[in-house]
Amino acid sequence: MQRKLLTAEGYQRLQDELNHLVRIERPEITKIVSWAASLGDRSENADYHYNKRKLREIDRRIRHLTKLFEVAQKVEYHPQQQGKVYFGAWVELENDEQEIAQFRIVGDEEIYGNKDYISLQAPIAKACLGKAVDDEVQVHTPNGVNNWYIIKIKY
Repeated sequence: MQRKLLTAEGYQRLQDELNHLVRIERPEITKIVSWAASLGDRSENADYHYNKRKLREIDRRIRHLTKLFEVAQKVEYHPQQQGKVYFGAWVELENDEQEIAQFRIVGDEEIYGNKDYISLQAPIAKACLGKAVDDEVQVHTPNGVNNWYIIKIKY
């Protein structure tokens, strides 16, 4: 089974989400569904149908997160990483046209909802790994090779 890498922050955020779903959101929605079901005829009961659908979405997310934590590996920052690009790094690049790109390299599960996060599997992330400030990074794209220079790394 393949390990899913998560930054310490991403691991905690997803753990908090799972706890919130299990302890707060699911019990609240379950109460609403029970109340709506007690009203009788469910065929035209909008509260029942809406909240039943919401309950299925919550259960699906709980299953997903539970399975994720079975294979998740939390990657903590280590001082040996300083000065080089590794998993969890914030990287700032500049190209010859003085365009700036800034992003954080994270696991696949962490990129959703974070526009400045990119997957460890992204070509630009792979090209940056192990590099230091002032190193040139070549990114192969369908339009050709793009050259970038690392100008800042922080954790």
